[in-house]
Amino acid sequence: MHKHHSSHRTINGKNFIILPIIFCVVILGMCTAVVYPSYYGLLSFSSLFFSGSGYSSNGNYDNIFVPVAEDEDEYDPDKPQTQKTVPISSIQYPMYGDLFGELIIDDCQIKNQMFFGDGDVQLNNGVGVYSGSFIPGYGKTIIVAGHNNTYFNGLKYAKAGQKVKIRTSYGNYTYEITDVQVKLNTDKTAYDLLADHENLIMYTCYPFDELGLTPYRCFVYAKPVSGPVIDKNS
Repeated sequence: MHKHHSSHRTINGKNFIILPIIFCVVILGMCTAVVYPSYYGLLSFSSLFFSGSGYSSNGNYDNIFVPVAEDEDEYDPDKPQTQKTVPISSIQYPMYGDLFGELIIDDCQIKNQMFFGDGDVQLNNGVGVYSGSFIPGYGKTIIVAGHNNTYFNGLKYAKAGQKVKIRTSYGNYTYEITDVQVKLNTDKTAYDLLADHENLIMYTCYPFDELGLTPYRCFVYAKPVSGPVIDKNS
């Protein structure tokens, strides 16, 4: 009788410990199932762009942007445009993460710092040039990314004919918007990194005021109008 009573108490003691643990695990699993989709959407928000999601940074960046006089390369439609050149040896080509310029679209109420690179730090402080593309004046494709709810929200006002200004330490550039298109984020026809001519592509998530993961991008295309050409052979 004594042994039987002791065994019964031991089993009840185990149940007293195990059952609450099982109950907590079940409740935790149910909460995870409910919260996880929203949490995943927030995590995915930072990895919607071409690159940078795997780039680790301490939150600091180097500022190599020293503005030159605006009237030096200012676009004037009433004056014939002369093509200036800048020796590549005379400029400081930006490293990943550097703040190296400013992007302005007056008609869209956009005036942002411009970084080389499109990681979290850069896109949380301005707009970023995809590091697989090129800088203004190089004669190739320039791809600039920005968040739809902050620095590139104004692209919803973009229209053909509007002017885009980019200021750098080696010169000021003007581009003219030629087209605006909404495409899937997987559509590789949206850009051509092998183009043999300079072209500016700005893009952001679409719709403009939507939070979280979205499969669409708004692409704004522009052609060069004025600004110095980088002489890559000097």
